[in-house]
Amino acid sequence: MTRMALNVTDLGLIGYREALELQERLVQRVCEGGRETLLLLEHEPVYTIGSGGSSANVLDPAISAERVNRGGDVTYHGPGQLVGYPLLDLSRRGRDLHRYLRFLESFLVEVAADCAVAGFSVPGKTGVWTERGKLASIGVGVRRWVTMHGFALNVSLDAAPFRRINPCGIASCPMTSLAAEGGAEVSLPAIKELVRTKFELSLDAFFAAA
Repeated sequence: MTRMALNVTDLGLIGYREALELQERLVQRVCEGGRETLLLLEHEPVYTIGSGGSSANVLDPAISAERVNRGGDVTYHGPGQLVGYPLLDLSRRGRDLHRYLRFLESFLVEVAADCAVAGFSVPGKTGVWTERGKLASIGVGVRRWVTMHGFALNVSLDAAPFRRINPCGIASCPMTSLAAEGGAEVSLPAIKELVRTKFELSLDAFFAAA
């Protein structure tokens, strides 16, 4: 059976819980054989923490972090950050969660390079970095080998809210963005379009090389 092309949906600016509920519905559809989807969006300001994350990494007691079913620790989402939620069936791609995480890192490094920003991965630390700090965070969940949650690429957001937490559980972790790095074409609409056009091609090429 020929796989249907990936559906890419732009949700604009959306609350975290509303986006999570949509993910839950779409994951169930993919589990039942439905079309894979990539959701692209910005979140209204919110702190979230993975299922195994430590509340000790929330430094400001005034923060109420949403506990969610993804890997990783505490992070911040807000306007100026491009969030991508790929809802993909890994049973079609070898059921290898670690390889999927490496794909997300590789893809985000490609996107940064297209903006003339040198990003890289760090062994043992999921995400994408530059010489100035962490550029993108990754945290995923899997249900019946269908992925949810995904990546958050800092495009032009204010990094100040990250100082109220240990981002991704890393003390004194500097955060950066494409704009702070002086990248070309760093408007969020331009980066969203870049991700929309590149994601499926990069996904297929990465897993074809396995």
